[in-house]
Amino acid sequence: MRRCVCPGSFDPVTNGHLDVIERASRLYDEVTVGVLVNATKTSLFEVGERIEMLREATADLGNVVVDSFEGLLVDYCRDRDIPVVVKGLRAVSDFDYELQMSQMNNRLTGLETLFVATNPEYSFLSSSLVKDVAKWGGDVTGLVPEPVRLRFATRLQ
Repeated sequence: MRRCVCPGSFDPVTNGHLDVIERASRLYDEVTVGVLVNATKTSLFEVGERIEMLREATADLGNVVVDSFEGLLVDYCRDRDIPVVVKGLRAVSDFDYELQMSQMNNRLTGLETLFVATNPEYSFLSSSLVKDVAKWGGDVTGLVPEPVRLRFATRLQ
């Protein structure tokens, strides 16, 4: 079985994230969406909420599993026999950071990384930017799945 992980904080999941997850689901038999638990980072949505939003957003993809992890991604992948990380790249700045992470992960355990060029429709999109727009009352329709947009509406009232 061909397996991969799409890791991230997903605070919140955006349509750009979903594009990468959907594309990975066409290439792999099983895609694990790994929600990073980072106790040092202040998040708008709790880990459980992020998992729930991802499960709602990927419900139509039968080969996607949503999980959370803490610590090193290489340990998570080794424990679950996942040999590949799939990451979306929006810009050269993403590549610089992600290349270093990829090389370190490979050095530590042989974990491979597949970079997927982001759909140009979402190349400007980030969770941080979406949170800022929503915080100031901007319309995030089309940037995030509808359940996420509705959560913003109640969270940021």
